[in-house]
Amino acid sequence: MENALLKDNPLLLPFNKNKTLYDGFITVQERDFRLRVLLPTDGQLTGARLRCCWQLKHLLQGYEHIVKQRLQQSADLVTFVLELKTVLEVCLKSCPEGHSIPPPQYYSRLISEMETLGWGRLLFIDAEFRTLRLKAEDSSGRQHVLTVKLKSKHPAEAPECSADLPVPLAMTWTPQSTLDQLHTKFMLILESLREFWDFLDQIDSNTWILEPEKPSRSDTMRRIAIGTNVSIKVELDPRHPRMLPECCLLGAEHAVTPLRNKLNANMHLWNMDASVLHNLRDVLEIEFPSPATHEKSWLRTLPSSRQSFYMVFGECPYCSKPITVKMAPPAVLRRRGSKSK
Repeated sequence: MENALLKDNPLLLPFNKNKTLYDGFITVQERDFRLRVLLPTDGQLTGARLRCCWQLKHLLQGYEHIVKQRLQQSADLVTFVLELKTVLEVCLKSCPEGHSIPPPQYYSRLISEMETLGWGRLLFIDAEFRTLRLKAEDSSGRQHVLTVKLKSKHPAEAPECSADLPVPLAMTWTPQSTLDQLHTKFMLILESLREFWDFLDQIDSNTWILEPEKPSRSDTMRRIAIGTNVSIKVELDPRHPRMLPECCLLGAEHAVTPLRNKLNANMHLWNMDASVLHNLRDVLEIEFPSPATHEKSWLRTLPSSRQSFYMVFGECPYCSKPITVKMAPPAVLRRRGSKSK
């Protein structure tokens, strides 16, 4: 057995006369992994214990039960080491990152960079210290998240960065760059988009948004309700949010035509110093109904709606989702209620 083991694994050697302790390296796909095997006095593998380097332990995560099974079932150490190397080959093929496990200095560098950046800006880091989520707040108080996926050769290799933005996230990186510098560049990008988000937040707060149902920071479009079965879709340019956006009126032709005529006739009134919502009101010569007032006004007129006390139940004419609106009690009842108090 010893000759066969030495032939296949020349770097794994016995360290005592009883040959119950083997220590050294096994080679898989031209990579050496430190391994120590402690056998019981009878030499049986069922009671054997394994010790390995952190790289090997990292690769075998999720495969521990298979290694234990192979250890129990193998007839001798030669067979087990062969089985272990087979499992390692599978691990390396199924996990491309396994080919480039970071060296120890990677972690010390990462910790140093986080101390400079500030641990308070770290929202999440995965178990492998590869994926980080960093928080950032723009000057309007909006919260943002920068996701950074580090490479094993960090900082020599540029990380992959992503964020919920309406424009491509272009981040320059050199081997001398740091996470703190990356975060600073991200903050500058957020500030360049501040006015774009300010205008959209104003629209979201003061009109009834039909689409998207749950807007994200990367969305540039809003479909705004104007009246029953009439809406306008606007597409803002994130780089030039004050400019006249792309507009598309939707609804019945007899209702849309007057609005389209006003839009075409009043385009010259667009004021670059005013907000998008203010300009839309002026150009279309309308007041956009707020979510609450718009729901109340048309929900009661729908044939499918029903009322129970001061609650009206109906169906959205745009998306057919159920809607419930609370109505204010009549003024007479409110006065009586105040007197009884």
